[in-house]
Amino acid sequence: MKRKKSLPKPLETLCGFIEMLLITLLAVCLVFTYLLRIAEVSGDSMSATLESGDKVIMTSFCNNPKQGDIVVFYASGAVTFDDSGGLVISVGLRRSLMKRVIAAEGQTVDFDFERGIVYVDGKELNEPYISGLTHSDQGAFTGKYPIKVPEGYVFVMGDNRRASIDSRAKEIGFVPVDDIIGKVIFRFSPFGIIG
Repeated sequence: MKRKKSLPKPLETLCGFIEMLLITLLAVCLVFTYLLRIAEVSGDSMSATLESGDKVIMTSFCNNPKQGDIVVFYASGAVTFDDSGGLVISVGLRRSLMKRVIAAEGQTVDFDFERGIVYVDGKELNEPYISGLTHSDQGAFTGKYPIKVPEGYVFVMGDNRRASIDSRAKEIGFVPVDDIIGKVIFRFSPFGIIG
C-alpha cells in the first residue's frame, strides 16, 4: 500500500489560508444576501440623525417595527382614510424612503401644529433626534386627527420635519408593514461618525 504524499508545509499553510478565506467570503456573501443589506441615505429628511450620502447597514427582518425604529420602505401606495373612516389606497411615490416609525399599529397619533408637538397615545412624544418642530400638516389626514394606526401599518416621519415628505403627506399616509424593506441598525460611513 502506497502512502499518500503530503504537501510541503508552506504550501499546506497557503492552501489552508485560501480555504479559510473562501469560506469567510462565502459566509459574508450569504449574510449580506439574506440577513443584512447596505443602503445609502438620499436627501435631507433624516437630518441631523442621518445625512445624505451616509451609508447604513439594515436588517432584512423587520416584520414587527417598533416606535423609534428607522426603517427603509418602498412607497408603492399612499394609504389614507376616506370620509367614513375606511382605508383608501392610491398611487404612492414609487420609490424607497428612509423614515422613523412614530407610531405602530393600534397607537394613536395627534399633533399640535401651532406648538410643533407630536402626541402618541395622548402623550407628548420626546424627540431629541428631530431637527425642527412639527409645524406643518401635509394633507394626508387634515381634519381627522387624532388618528389610530390600522393593523398592519405604521406612521412614519423624517427627523427633519421641515424637509420630510412622510405619513403626514397624501402621497404616503400609513406605511404597510409588508412594504418595509428593512430596519437601520448601524451607520458605517462616513467613517468619522460611525454608529
